[in-house]
Amino acid sequence: MTALTFLGQMGIVLMLGLAAFGSSVGIGAAGQSAAGAWGKAGKAGKQLNFTYIILLGMPISQTLYAMIVMNKLGQVLQNSEIAIANAGLIFGIGLATGLGEMLSAWMQGMIGAAGIRSLSESEGKGFAFLLIAMGIVETVGIFAMVFLLGMVPALPAAA
Repeated sequence: MTALTFLGQMGIVLMLGLAAFGSSVGIGAAGQSAAGAWGKAGKAGKQLNFTYIILLGMPISQTLYAMIVMNKLGQVLQNSEIAIANAGLIFGIGLATGLGEMLSAWMQGMIGAAGIRSLSESEGKGFAFLLIAMGIVETVGIFAMVFLLGMVPALPAAA
């Protein structure tokens, strides 16, 4: 293995790790808000709100987006010549995708946490607006995936 191959592999590993970190932090933030809201509702004798699950689960998708880019870059690494010639690009794609997905998931979780508090205090009003807000930040993760997939070096056509 050359140092350049290692550089490309490191970019892929960082990408998935950063995206998973962002998803975990986002889910954790929204999950804490949901737990607090459920506790408050339970204490008041109210029914627990299932829609909180939707808001706390949304940040997981960014890890999936990173995995899609990881699979495409993994194919590139199978061709040593292209992988070595584009090691810096592969590393950069990995790092940029990882950061984009991490921050998208993290901020989505923060919006979800605030949204859960809002729903708890407003008796469920505004759910559609919260989904729209979370969808906007989700779009950043989708754009990161799509735009960076477009930068992946092309492989030669199979014979």
